[in-house]
Amino acid sequence: MSPTPAWVKQLKPSGAQGHELLVAERANSNVPVKELQELLHTQAVIDRTQKILAILKAEKVFDKSQNYFMGRTDRFERALAREKRLRILKKQHKWTLEEFRTATELIGEPGPYGLHDSMFKVTLGEQGTPEQQEKWLTKAEEYKIIGCYAQTELGHGSNVRGLETTATWNPEDKTFTLHSPHLTASKWWIGSLGRTANYAVVMAQLMIGGKSYGPTPFCVQIRDLKTHEPLENIHIGDIGPKFGYNTMDNGFLLFNQVKVPHISMLARFSHVDPNTNKFARRGSPTLVYGTLTWVRSTIVMQAGSVLARGVTIATRYAAVRRQFQDRDAPAGEAETPVLNYTMVQIRLLPLLAATFALHFTGKSMMEMYQENRKNMEQKGAKQDSSTRGAGPEETQSGSDLLADLHASSCALKSLSSTIAAEGLEVCRRACGGHGYSSFSGIGPWYADYLPTTTWEGDNYMLTQQVARYLLKSARSVLNNEKPTNDTTTILTEFQNRRNIGCAFDIIGSNEDLVAAFAWRVSFLTFEASKHRDEQKKAWNDLLVDFYRLSKAHAQWMIVKNNLTALKKIEKEGKVGKEILDVLMNLFRLFALHTLEQEGAEFYASGACSKHQIQLARTNTVMKLLQDIRPHAVRLVDSWGFDDWVLDSSLGRADGRVYEDMFYRASELNPLNKITVDPYPDSDVLFKRVEKSKL
Repeated sequence: MSPTPAWVKQLKPSGAQGHELLVAERANSNVPVKELQELLHTQAVIDRTQKILAILKAEKVFDKSQNYFMGRTDRFERALAREKRLRILKKQHKWTLEEFRTATELIGEPGPYGLHDSMFKVTLGEQGTPEQQEKWLTKAEEYKIIGCYAQTELGHGSNVRGLETTATWNPEDKTFTLHSPHLTASKWWIGSLGRTANYAVVMAQLMIGGKSYGPTPFCVQIRDLKTHEPLENIHIGDIGPKFGYNTMDNGFLLFNQVKVPHISMLARFSHVDPNTNKFARRGSPTLVYGTLTWVRSTIVMQAGSVLARGVTIATRYAAVRRQFQDRDAPAGEAETPVLNYTMVQIRLLPLLAATFALHFTGKSMMEMYQENRKNMEQKGAKQDSSTRGAGPEETQSGSDLLADLHASSCALKSLSSTIAAEGLEVCRRACGGHGYSSFSGIGPWYADYLPTTTWEGDNYMLTQQVARYLLKSARSVLNNEKPTNDTTTILTEFQNRRNIGCAFDIIGSNEDLVAAFAWRVSFLTFEASKHRDEQKKAWNDLLVDFYRLSKAHAQWMIVKNNLTALKKIEKEGKVGKEILDVLMNLFRLFALHTLEQEGAEFYASGACSKHQIQLARTNTVMKLLQDIRPHAVRLVDSWGFDDWVLDSSLGRADGRVYEDMFYRASELNPLNKITVDPYPDSDVLFKRVEKSKL
């Protein structure tokens, strides 16, 4: 194809120009973007991000211009090159862990070292003995070995107890034999395993004398450190292209009677005595269980910013895009900005509100985690795993130190990642036809984020753990035990008032609005308790109720944490009235929009009347959309996404949407450098292929 001719380059979009429209949008709001950005991120984080962003932009390997045009193999190759360069930059600039994490977030794609940096090193650090850490972790820190975490199998994901890979103790030579007895025992979906890792932490059923002692971690070499070929009787490979996440080499792994030495079993909390051939536990594994809680807490924290990318793109584009005339506008009026249509506002603005609600909730979760971690370390919390059944339910009342945080992290991980994933798709559709283009920046981001709804606990499975905890809490309240946390407090208050009823002013009082969410979750908890404990219904028959209960619990925590955060901000005088007013409106929009969507449960529980729900829907929510609309562009600006990070034509900060779309299609698209032979009677497919200059 000929280069884009000069006369085409001189063409401009018709009507008002995108950059002029966004300037006008920002002029309609008095929200100080920089002040709000500092509230969300802190100035130190903003400065750190800008410093690292400048370094990354200057590196040719991080150029994004061909990202959307590359196939799977090319994308993986480029991702590996970026990962290697990133490690060199880390050493060259002496980046801290926080600075390094900032760099990986800015690049915005999963890389082949991802599981090495997270699960492999973390597991060695937390479950390995000092001797094992000296043997493997030291090398892993220096990238002398590259590892992954091999738990999920072809036939088992969430049910870790059902893993089929075995590790059999051999008393005669003090070794373990790793074996994959069935095809479904193949490790599957393991990040960094497909082509990159040469070591793996393998979760396998520990077998001693024909008896299983449950899933146990083993550190195992799987590839030759020089040739990088698989070791004998080990079959490894990449699992193939996926819906997204294609810069990561998710892999499979099978063992055929592979012997590993005694030191391979990570032994900080359990070990096999080579002299007696006996299995024994030691120390307290509670802090390790806390690691998964930390991971889920970070997912909650990230959900707000993940969704904010999509909302930023869709909001800016909806402010630039003009379609149709308002039916009630005077004849001859210009086409209407899409963002002025209430059907677009009701889809985008509650999601905008959700980005802030999730952000403040995530911060609260991280603070809760740190506080609990400190308490556990001080008190030496212990967990008796011998009393824990194999199923999803414990029948004893009461809770240990981690229980409330664990349940909170499960509920919030499930809901927040669902809100983010489904919200990104709403944002994409709100962009109309152009949202289907990769150039929108939403579709590829959505595809890469989507696995979050199933990893670190499938979002539906996790709700059973939440229900299990809430049932225990209900039993403790029914046994007249003293409340020990927020959950048992609201359950106790509900029990004390349920015969009197409630009268929450959900329209006029923010505190009452949160209280209505607490009332609903309490009602659903005791209903579930009645079905399970009094009516003796089967667990499986209650799974749908448990899902609704977990969702209600998470929604209560989000609105509670959001309001608590805003009250704290107001008390500390961190921001001016302009910001506080709009943040309060966003809080109310999220809470009331959620309430009217879940109206049947609020009404059935007695938390509010049918008239209140109708009023929230027809009056209050619509008024809040109207009040927030002028500030929409400035609010998304406050998230501070650089155009390089968004990599989106539609979400450009300067509004030059159509110019960028055309530039990418006409000048960056490698398919336009190919001249085809279109005739079926010719064997020639491509007449000419121009080499790219990039």
